[in-house]
Amino acid sequence: MKFEIIVNNIFDDVKLDDTLSPTNNKSVLGIINDFENGEWRYEKFQNYVWDNIKETALSLNERQALLNDGAGSILTESAKKLRLVESLDAIGRGSEIAEIVLYGIMKDHYSALPIVPKIFYKQNTGDEAKGSDSVHIVVESEDSFSLWFGESKFYNTIENARLDKIVASVKDSVSLAKIKKENSIITNLSDINDFDEISNDLRSKIKASLSQDVSIDKIKPILNIPILLLYECEQTKLETDLTAEYKQDIIDYHKERATQYFKKQIHKCSDVHLYEKIKFHIILFPVADKDKIVEKFIQIAKAYRD
Repeated sequence: MKFEIIVNNIFDDVKLDDTLSPTNNKSVLGIINDFENGEWRYEKFQNYVWDNIKETALSLNERQALLNDGAGSILTESAKKLRLVESLDAIGRGSEIAEIVLYGIMKDHYSALPIVPKIFYKQNTGDEAKGSDSVHIVVESEDSFSLWFGESKFYNTIENARLDKIVASVKDSVSLAKIKKENSIITNLSDINDFDEISNDLRSKIKASLSQDVSIDKIKPILNIPILLLYECEQTKLETDLTAEYKQDIIDYHKERATQYFKKQIHKCSDVHLYEKIKFHIILFPVADKDKIVEKFIQIAKAYRD
């Protein structure tokens, strides 16, 4: 991980409300960028985005086919898949940046394999709004795996008014229809056959487990929902150095936001069958200036596309 992890706890260890239940299926991950020459490191963040874009914008076969052409060709083809360059509405701005950052975190922190490259899939199906923002598999052992359906948001704020929309999106992602849809995509995409990290026996087990004939009740105990909240932070914008005080302030804020988020999620999702079996991971990552990040991303994307 190129960024510093400041919170990495099960939710029970950091929650600020002991009345919440169930909580033993939840965790909190807090991540921060650092500073250089008195400023938040924008270039480091952009580099992370572009280092990871190929994982979500290109299929595995496309990535492998472009290896001999060099990194420039991979980035050019990745940029062609983006919708953000054309979609500048306030709601959609930055959504693909959050998706890409989540892919990087899934790879770096959770050792996850990007089974369904979502920007690639959405671009090729015209399905921009539906389904999870990331789909990964983590190989847990020679004969076991876990399934990860990610949600990612890039907001100007993550105060309470924003949390309801996130909770609604997460609840939708664990609905019967959405889980079956994602399982179908995984088993039908050829990429799952090409990961060396997955043995032939485990690959067969994955496909059998995710078959449309199998009850999703059997899937929920291995289902994980990582929820990335990439957000603009006024304190981060004003800070000039990675001080102990700044880090502690962000840690405290992440604990408070995680508590408020899971309080809302528990209330809204209590009617989800086997809710207590699904594992939820809230990931919080403050940035200094959302508009500056988005504009630079668009500028780089246009340069590659042109």
